[in-house]
Amino acid sequence: MARRTKEEALATRNKLLDAAEHLFQAQGVSRTSLQDIARRAGATRGAIYWHFRDKADLFNAMMERVTLPMEKSFGLEGNGGQESADNSGASGLGRIRSATVNALKQIVNDAQTRRVFEVATQKVEYVEELQAVRLRHLAVRNGFLQFFEESIDLAARRCGLKLAVPASVAAQGFHALIDGLIQNWLLDPQAFDLLEVGQGVMNVYLGGLGFTEGPPPGTPGETAPTPS
Repeated sequence: MARRTKEEALATRNKLLDAAEHLFQAQGVSRTSLQDIARRAGATRGAIYWHFRDKADLFNAMMERVTLPMEKSFGLEGNGGQESADNSGASGLGRIRSATVNALKQIVNDAQTRRVFEVATQKVEYVEELQAVRLRHLAVRNGFLQFFEESIDLAARRCGLKLAVPASVAAQGFHALIDGLIQNWLLDPQAFDLLEVGQGVMNVYLGGLGFTEGPPPGTPGETAPTPS
């Protein structure tokens, strides 16, 4: 009986999150009430408060269903970027390329991921009741920046490359490039091939930092500096 009750509770939670996804996409986060979500899910308002503290908590849980696997691929699951690099068997640019391509593939191929990213980028206002959403967004962004900075710095040191800008600045630029590309694609997915264009601009950007395409002998996942 206890197991059945736990399974029923999980089913109700998922129904609430599914309802929130579709309503947030259709009418925006601020215009969607908890009562709207409960009604669409066939649940009560009390059921929402059983599972979530407030709308921001529900929103973040909705995001985490699709972003946590993505964060894991970037080594952001809480153990630190450098440790993830050492344990993964890959490092530096290999990590960046692999994680970025995996993220783009998930966005292109998974309808739920696209829906949630559309909500997060186009349907949410950081009003007072959603400050926790803003804080979560900032924490994830900062995690990605740390991942990129550590990976770029590691690749440069392994290749003996002196970067023209600090690794932190290079990371900011790369994150802005990929994040902006995703947001523009979500506005019109027919405009361009996100995976193809994403990989192309990623290679151009990394090349601009001084890295070439092929890894040097004996250094898997890394690329040698461009000859001067």
